[in-house]
Amino acid sequence: MELQLFKTLWGHGGSLNKAAYQAIDAGFVGLEGNADMPQTRRDELQSILQTWGLRYIQEIVTAGGYVPRRQATVEEHIADVERQLQLGRSLEPQWVTIIGGCDAWQLEQSVRFFGEVQEVAARMNIECSFETHRSRSLFNPWTTIDILQRLPELQLTCDFSHWVVVMERQLDHDWDAVKEVARHARHIHARVGYDQGPQVPHPAAPEYAGALASHQRYWEAIWSAQRDNGNSLITMTPEFGPDGYLHIMPFTQLPIADLWEINAWMGRAEVEHFENWCRNGHSTDSSVK
Repeated sequence: MELQLFKTLWGHGGSLNKAAYQAIDAGFVGLEGNADMPQTRRDELQSILQTWGLRYIQEIVTAGGYVPRRQATVEEHIADVERQLQLGRSLEPQWVTIIGGCDAWQLEQSVRFFGEVQEVAARMNIECSFETHRSRSLFNPWTTIDILQRLPELQLTCDFSHWVVVMERQLDHDWDAVKEVARHARHIHARVGYDQGPQVPHPAAPEYAGALASHQRYWEAIWSAQRDNGNSLITMTPEFGPDGYLHIMPFTQLPIADLWEINAWMGRAEVEHFENWCRNGHSTDSSVK
C-alpha cells in the first residue's frame, strides 16, 4: 500500500508557487483546495500544477462558506456543487471532496442532497467524496451512519476532529461507529481534535499525545478497511488551519505555532506511522488497549 500526502491551500499565506515548492519539499504529491476563484487565479493554479507535476484534489463548499447559509435550500446546495464541479474541470482533479448539506436538515433532505449530487457527479464523470464536518449533514457519527444505510455507495472524506468536538470526547468508546464509517472512507483530513476544540495547538505537544494516539487509531481503522477492500492507495491531507482553529496569544493575536510547520510535521509523523503500520501488519479491531 502507498500513502500519498496533499498540502491544503486553506491557510496558505504565500503564492501558489510557494505552495507547490513547500509540497514537493515535504514529499507531498499534490495540493488540495477550492476552485471557486477568479479565472486568472484558476489559470495560474492550472499552470503551476502542470509545471510542478502536482496532483490536485478540488474542495467544494456549498451555500456560502464552511458554515452554510441557514436558509439555503437543498436545491441551492445541489446547484452550488454543480457550478463548482464545472469550475474545477480545467484543473483535472484526482477527485472532489465536498463540504455540503446542513446539520439542521431532516434525514430525508440530507439523503436527497447526497443522492442527487452523486447523480450530478456521475453524469460529469467526476468522483466525489463528502466530508464529515461540523454544521453540515455529516456532523456526527450516528447521523452519518443513518445516511450511509440509505446510500451505501457514499464515499467519505473523514475528518474525525469535527466529531470529537461535537461529542466532547474521543471516539475510542464508539468503535463500532468508527469501523462502519471507515468502510466508506475515500480520503483522510489529518487534523487532531480534542474534547473542547477541533485542533490541538500542536500535535507534537506531549500534553496532546492521547488525542494524537486516538486519531491515529481512527486512521488505522480506515487503512485496515481500505486494505480489506483491496485498495493499494491511501490519501491524506494534513489539515491544521486558521480561522479560529490555530491557537493564538491573547492581546497580540500572534499564532503560537507556524501553520505550515504543523502540517509538515503531521505529514512526517504519518509517513512514519503508516510505514510502521504496514511493516507490523497491524489490524485495528478495537479501541483503547
